[in-house]
Amino acid sequence: MDLDSRGELTTAHVRLVASAMGVTERAVWYWVAAARTEGRLSARPRERTLVTPEVRRLLAFWGGNTAAVHRELAAQAASDPTVSVPSLRALQRAVRRELSVGERAGLRGGEAARRAHDVFGKRPASWRNACWEGDHKHVPVQVDVEGELACPWITWFIDCRTKYVPGLAVTPHAPSRDAVLAALRTSITRTGPFGPAGGLPTVVRVDRGKEFLCTTVTAALGAFAVPVHDLPAYTPHLKGTVEALNDSVEEMFLVSLPRYTHRQKLTGGRTADPDAPPLTFAAFVALLLDWVRWWNTEHHPDGLNGLTPTEAWKADPTPLRDVPAEHLAFFALEDDGRTRTITTNGISWRSRPYIAPWMVGHTKTKIRLRHLPHHDGEIEVFDASTGRHLGTAHLAEQASLEQVRALKAARTAAARRLRADLKAAEKLRRQRFAAVTTAASPQPLGTLTAAEAATELEATDSRDLRALALPGLIPHAPLPDGWVLPRTAAPRRKPSDQNPPPADTDPPQ
Repeated sequence: MDLDSRGELTTAHVRLVASAMGVTERAVWYWVAAARTEGRLSARPRERTLVTPEVRRLLAFWGGNTAAVHRELAAQAASDPTVSVPSLRALQRAVRRELSVGERAGLRGGEAARRAHDVFGKRPASWRNACWEGDHKHVPVQVDVEGELACPWITWFIDCRTKYVPGLAVTPHAPSRDAVLAALRTSITRTGPFGPAGGLPTVVRVDRGKEFLCTTVTAALGAFAVPVHDLPAYTPHLKGTVEALNDSVEEMFLVSLPRYTHRQKLTGGRTADPDAPPLTFAAFVALLLDWVRWWNTEHHPDGLNGLTPTEAWKADPTPLRDVPAEHLAFFALEDDGRTRTITTNGISWRSRPYIAPWMVGHTKTKIRLRHLPHHDGEIEVFDASTGRHLGTAHLAEQASLEQVRALKAARTAAARRLRADLKAAEKLRRQRFAAVTTAASPQPLGTLTAAEAATELEATDSRDLRALALPGLIPHAPLPDGWVLPRTAAPRRKPSDQNPPPADTDPPQ
């Protein structure tokens, strides 16, 4: 058109453009004519169906079902002739054209389904101990914990640069801050089954778990100038290293264990071997430690150029910050916050006495005590004025293991009886109704005779009266002879029993 505006457009130009664009000369001349007459340099715009805000609301209401949205729009158009409804195919094309794959997945399955189509970047490579990531992993394997089946929890940390697992802790129940502190202690210590990695990290990255962000954990790491970065909630992609470890341990290890709860199911949701003998808790922990050793020394994770985590750790020349053993001796102990006194009965804490041989001769000494969370069998005692560690005190008259197990069995039996009573009460309260095929009020099922209802009501009333009765009520003793009793009033006569007064006398005043 620039050549045409200057009068220089020739057939040779049109032939050259047609050859370069892969169209006929007639098509190019048609484009030139359309530009001359209509002033457009592109294809004629077609009327397309648009996804309006109302359509988006209906898509969210019907869970992304375009056909259901079209039926809803057709029903609205039937009552209002002025409303035009596109065809189903046109509406489907508009939804595919204007909504991304992630938006359509989110309308069907929610935010988690939408995030599956997002693109996430990777953090740049750093150095060893530059950042650790920590998390809890719920193990989908039933293990034997003192005669009961339970799914343990793993609390562990991983070095983001070398993919090395420096330490972990396993609990048969939901973890608390003591599990986090135990995992941190084993991670910082460069000895034991997780060496030679360890030392102090530059930063620890966790999600908003209350166990990781409690005062005890942040104070323990803060004493070594290690900050804890809490990530926004529901953002697992921001700590992808430990999330990948959680997926790997399940796909590469947990799936092979007996009583894996995510195993393939048969018809009716049954497992192929429901009576498989479970692992003991100690056996499970031993197998897990063996797998972690294999991960650190033999596995070749992606991003390490064919190295194992141990080889990547040793190949990094970054200096380490070690913590002396005496500084870790009382790592992560909680301070009681009060000044106490050693008495002849020892130290009273939580209304229980704690004693130790070193207390002899130290009565009336002012002390401060510290303890590991949830471990109240022993406490660490420090001098209140100097802060010097005096020694460890143990709980006096601690119950034996047999007594603890007997008490637990009694509590379990009581809970089982209560659960059976509650289930029986729910069956009595449950009301069933007949199925209906039309929009009608439901009809209750189950009939009682009048005698059955009266018998149950009478039994209920008698139970209520027995609950209100005083079982220790003692009848009154006879009154002593010397007591003066109130005079008993004479009974009043009925009007019919009284004689009518004579007619010639006045009524009594």
